[in-house]
Amino acid sequence: MNERPASLFALMASSSTLLCCALPALFVAVGAGATFASIVSAMPFLIAVSVYKIEISIFTLMMLLGAGYLNYRSARLPCPADPVLGRACLKTRRNSRRIFYLSTTLYVVATIFTYWVPRFL
Repeated sequence: MNERPASLFALMASSSTLLCCALPALFVAVGAGATFASIVSAMPFLIAVSVYKIEISIFTLMMLLGAGYLNYRSARLPCPADPVLGRACLKTRRNSRRIFYLSTTLYVVATIFTYWVPRFL
């Protein structure tokens, strides 16, 4: 079972959460609202995408849960006995875990800046 595509998809989904939802809150939190306004004028799709921030967050969470399950399940599967294939298998698993952890970190940061930080500003 190859878990790497699921981890890459989860990374893209968590990056979209960061881009659409956390970026505005981050700019406002550091006092760069005018900078964000110029970014929005260059990329107006950010406003259209941010309307669906709850749906995007839920979709990303589902992708992360799926990728986490696949990573957990494949970590217990045996690698090939061939030394070259065995090393490649272990390297792919390690890279997939790293991508998953990066995706999860991006999602947590985006969630904090999207839903919790604006309440305290």
